[in-house]
Amino acid sequence: MSKSREKAFDEVLNRIPQVMKDPERRVSEYFGENIFHLDKMRECLTEDAYKVVKSAIEHGTPVDRTHADQIATAMKDWAISKGATHYTHWFQPLTGSTAEKHDSFFKPISAGKAIERFEGDLLVQQEPDASSFPHGGIRNTFEARGYTAWDPTSPAFVIGKTLCIPTVFISYTGEALDYKMPLLKALQAVGDAATDVCQYFDKNVSVVKPTLGWEQEYFLVDSALYNARPDLVLAGRAVFGHEPAKGQQLDDHYFGSIPERATAFMKEFEYESHLLGIPVTTRHNEVAPNQFECAPMFEEVNVANDHNLLLMDVMEKIARKHNFRVLLHEKPFAGINGSGKHNNWSLGTNTGVNLLQPGKNPKSNLQFLTFFVNTIKAIHDNADLLRAAIASASNDHRLGANEAPPAIISVFIGSQLTKMLDDLEKNVKAGKMTPEDKTKLKLDIGKIPEILLDNTDRNRTSPFAFTGNKFEFRAVGSSANCAQAMLVLNTIMANQLIDFKKTVDARIKKGEKKDEAILKELQVLIKESKKIRFEGNGYGDEWVKEAEKRGLSNLKDTPRALDVWSKKESKQLFGKLGILSEREIEARHEIELENYILKLQIEGRVIGDLAKNHIMPAALEYQNVLIKNVQGLISVLGEKEGREAARTQINFIKSISKHVNNLNDKVNLMIDERKKAREMDDTREKAYAYCDNVKSMFDEIRYHADKLEIMVDDEMWPIPKLRELLFTK
Repeated sequence: MSKSREKAFDEVLNRIPQVMKDPERRVSEYFGENIFHLDKMRECLTEDAYKVVKSAIEHGTPVDRTHADQIATAMKDWAISKGATHYTHWFQPLTGSTAEKHDSFFKPISAGKAIERFEGDLLVQQEPDASSFPHGGIRNTFEARGYTAWDPTSPAFVIGKTLCIPTVFISYTGEALDYKMPLLKALQAVGDAATDVCQYFDKNVSVVKPTLGWEQEYFLVDSALYNARPDLVLAGRAVFGHEPAKGQQLDDHYFGSIPERATAFMKEFEYESHLLGIPVTTRHNEVAPNQFECAPMFEEVNVANDHNLLLMDVMEKIARKHNFRVLLHEKPFAGINGSGKHNNWSLGTNTGVNLLQPGKNPKSNLQFLTFFVNTIKAIHDNADLLRAAIASASNDHRLGANEAPPAIISVFIGSQLTKMLDDLEKNVKAGKMTPEDKTKLKLDIGKIPEILLDNTDRNRTSPFAFTGNKFEFRAVGSSANCAQAMLVLNTIMANQLIDFKKTVDARIKKGEKKDEAILKELQVLIKESKKIRFEGNGYGDEWVKEAEKRGLSNLKDTPRALDVWSKKESKQLFGKLGILSEREIEARHEIELENYILKLQIEGRVIGDLAKNHIMPAALEYQNVLIKNVQGLISVLGEKEGREAARTQINFIKSISKHVNNLNDKVNLMIDERKKAREMDDTREKAYAYCDNVKSMFDEIRYHADKLEIMVDDEMWPIPKLRELLFTK
């Protein structure tokens, strides 16, 4: 290591908090120090207030004003002891990120005197207005007020000098303006439906909660290089850049030794995460150069989602301290792996059972099979909704390339479980089951744990895969708010379990025994959902053809995927479960289309700016150098001999002219198409125009820019190259 680099590294180490350097202090000693969790509440609150807030967290019961005042005072005193001077309602508007408005605890009470005050009404509800956030037409001018309301199921936390209180964000008319509110409703719906189904197997189950374990992939880029790339700063991805000679083809970065500078960054953001109760336990190099991944332990979905959003914010702040920038874009660099956020989902009971993990006897395995098959059926019936849930301008760049799952939604369960379901489909008889039939089925079901031991491989090409005790939704993008995917997944699962319970109850009413009724209904579901199961290579052209034969959708881009929201079936599904009204769905559809349009508009402008103001001038400058060189050779050697000597330079001059002209022509065409699209009034038509007529030209423009990169003198090239961005340590 050079002396200058060693000095820079020492400076980074000196910024790390002392507690991180102290080997005597374990993570368990400071984990959750900066969150106001139940144990902390038990210390700070009266017994009555503690019971009220505990009931609110576990059962959703309301908190009355008297107890809210006690909780607010205790929360304020605790936060001030942590150095907090301000508080904020921390919410998730439909921008995809988080929002906050800080207010001081400080309150003047008389001339020259003041106290710190925080009361129950400020805790429970506030009116931040926040009228500039996307609302899709829900908020009229005369009712533009927006309200935030405390979500006690997600603990408050202190970050910096601010107490952050997780909240929902709703309109004056009570409609959701955020991701959290409908997610909470979906979690309640699936919890209730799953609890009802669990009664077939265990009467002690009174609560079922969905769990989530996300895996966050990201790139690290040196801050100086990042700032020298307008496309990274404004669009989050490198819109130009020739592939370096070495990328990820040697697989030497994957699970390799983590560079020291990256390790220092990871240690500090993990430390900050642990203080905030985020149970990050895993870190490693990912496949692409300068790509990494972190992952936590499983948590309840709502808390896990809040923690993911908080972690992304923490990562970006800590990265700046280490002279890094974090890239969370799904495809920041062409030709190498993009970044996803795998959502590992399951259902857990108050009795400590994971409903997607086989047990030790046929009864518990029948329970596993029930939830396993119902999940597959839910995916089968609502594949397009799941595709819509992960649709975005940035994820469109990633899906279907370099180990990212394709846009076609399918389910991978492994060959052994496939055989198990196929056998079950064939062997459950239509008539009354004999004792021998029941014994054989129980023996087969009892073998499920053994089957899974020999079936641990994951299909990385599958967007939705079973991985032993959970389903992994791999198509979620790295910059996404998990709430969108979790909203859809838990809603469709709730609906499926409700339908399953009705059908099984009807069978039992007709005289079938409970286990027999369950097995026969599972047989129907297995048969009806068979076409969504796929064990092969999701990247191959053969799968595209096969999926078409099966009648599976291939929604390749965001506008077409988002059209699913406007379908009558989608509105009925969310409406009947009370999760989203028709107006709320229409608003979300409008907002997501607008977001798509704006993202492509920004990319188009960045492409035009870089091409015309950076790349073309550099190419022409180098061309002038070559022209002077040719002229010099001719003047020294004469016309004929000079031209022969300058043959290579002349070819370069011609090639540069060809690519510069093509680059300019394509950019002008793209700008014209962008102007046409911008004039459209209908949001959906505008999104289609940006997708089909504007975005479709990006790759053509890039081709000519990247060709110029490998022709122009390296010293004259105006922006850092991919080899510099990807291989900076």
